Parts: sequence; structure tokens; C-alpha cells
Amino acid sequence: MKPLLHIPDGFLAPQVALAFWVASALVAVVALRKIGRRTPAAATQTILMGLSGAFIFAAQMFNFPVAAGTSGHLLGGVLAGFLLGPWAGSIVMTTVVGTQALLFQDGGLLALGANIFNMGVIGSLGGSLLARGTATALGGGRRATLFGIGLAAWLSVMVAAGVTTLQLGLSGTTDIGIGLPAMLGTHALIGVGEALISVAAVSFIAVTAPEIYSKSAPPTAVSWRRRVAVGLAVVGATAGAASLFASASPDGLERVATDLGFADQSAAAPFELFAGYSIPGLDGAQGGIVASAIGVAAVILVIVALTRLAASRKES
Repeated sequence: MKPLLHIPDGFLAPQVALAFWVASALVAVVALRKIGRRTPAAATQTILMGLSGAFIFAAQMFNFPVAAGTSGHLLGGVLAGFLLGPWAGSIVMTTVVGTQALLFQDGGLLALGANIFNMGVIGSLGGSLLARGTATALGGGRRATLFGIGLAAWLSVMVAAGVTTLQLGLSGTTDIGIGLPAMLGTHALIGVGEALISVAAVSFIAVTAPEIYSKSAPPTAVSWRRRVAVGLAVVGATAGAASLFASASPDGLERVATDLGFADQSAAAPFELFAGYSIPGLDGAQGGIVASAIGVAAVILVIVALTRLAASRKES
């Protein structure tokens, strides 16, 4: 199971990979400083970041089919940025993509900076700001907000596909003039799935947790323990569905790489832990469910550690 836009090692030249490592690292440093300055409801923010990261990790394992035997899945950057703010959203996305690479060998280590930038930074920073700006320009209200989220989510996939093509072109992996139409054409439909999932998720939150959807909404009587329980139930259901029903068709980048003849440039990972979201000794859905649980737990633990690190730096 290879999710959308996870670039493996071998596709990018070292200098291109290093440049995006630096870019993503700089964004992460700034983001940690920004969230460290938050004073109100720090514990609540950590809970929201953990649950958001867990859901996005689980949802990214669910590959949905699109045309011509290709699959795609949620990126989640716009969703995370809209719900948490762009800086907290970028930390969540960095954690998710990093966990996928380190634990499940999904995306290369050299290419990790590029994957974080493409899948996390573009959506959580640029996409979430576009979503809110579009909603404001249309007069506000729930319909305008959902339209803005859907538009930004679709565009985040298209921009990520374009930036990926640029990275491949600068690396000499493919010709940009040939790769760009192929990538944009393949990901246009995948972007529709991104938009629908993002809008559905925000609509669900607007109904069940209006104080998260809109900072101006009065808090509901539902306790945070119940919110966490509901959130974990949604994460569990998503992970279970991904293990049972995810499409086995190649994702957008894999399809283009095969069609344009550079798929064999992919390099093997230097080590393997739970490669391909598989668990030694467990087959099929069982292995997928256990892998999901490991990934969800890792994402939550890393996010908690990062938020505490950000807070401790502020105190010092």
C-alpha cells in the first residue's frame, strides 16, 4: 500500500532532496516556536493535535479507487491546518509523514523532506489560509467555509502534484513537460476525493464539536473524555475500513512512474521495521489493523512529545 505522493529514495537527486529537507526543517522549527507561544488551552490543543494526527494517519491508509485502475487517498494538510491553525497543522503533518517513513518505510528517508513539504507544508500552511480566505471572501457562513475547504483541498493536491513534478524534473528523473500533464491529469480526480473527505470531516466536527469548528461557538456540555472516546472510535473505524477495503491499485505517483518508465529507479529502504504496513506473522487485515494501531500510537506519542518540547522551550 503506497499512499499518494510518497516519493521513494532514488527518484530525487541528493541536492534536490537536501534542499527540501532544509525547507521542511525550517518550517518545523518555526512551527514549534509558534505553538510554544500559545498560552490558552494548551492541553486541549495537544489533544486536538493528537486526535487529528491519528485520524489523518489512519485515513491515509485508505486508498480509494479512481479512474484507469489508479487509487488515491487523503493528504489531510488542509484539514489539519483549518482545524488546528497552520503551524500546529504542519507539526501534525510532519509527524504523520515522518512516522510513515521511519516505521513503515513508506517514502524514502532522503526524500522525507520533500514528502513532508509536498504533503504537509503546502496544505497546512498555504491550503488552510486559502480555505479561510475564500470563506471570508464569500461572506462567511458554513456553506462558504465548506466550499473554501473543498477548493483548497483540491488545489493542495494539484499544487503538490506540480511541485513533485518539479522535484523530479530538477533531479533528471523525468521531463517536466511530459511529467506535469501526466501528474496533474492523474491527480485531478484524486483531488476531488481529498475535497470530499475534508468537507465531510469538517461537517461532522461542526455538528459534533462546534467549539472546535468555530472559536466563537459556545462550548457544549459534552466532556472532553467523551470527545476523546468518540475521536478514537472514529480513528479505529477508519483504520479498520482501510485494512479491509482499501484499493490495491497503484497510487497517482506510482501510476505515472510506471507509465513514464522511471518506476524502477526506486531504491530499497536501508532498513525495514513494518514495511508496507505489514506485521511479521500476521497476514491480511489482521496485520493492517495492528500496523494501524502501532502507527496511531506512535503519531500521538510524538505529537505529545513535540508539544511538550515547544512548551518547555517557551518556559526556559
